[in-house]
Amino acid sequence: SFIDLPTPLNLSYFWNFGSLLGVCLISQILTGLFLAMHYTADTASAFSSVAHICRDVNYGWMI
Repeated sequence: SFIDLPTPLNLSYFWNFGSLLGVCLISQILTGLFLAMHYTADTASAFSSVAHICRDVNYGWMI
């Protein structure tokens, strides 16, 4: 079975931090692309674009 396979002795829970950092990086890239599609960086309309993201875009409040 899978449990009976040999594993290295130096394997610990710290090995999971690499995959956790990868998941965080992918999450940041996806949310950044999502925000870049909807955000306007003009000084006159920046606040209204943030309000648009929070109110009108699906799941924009969560980002």
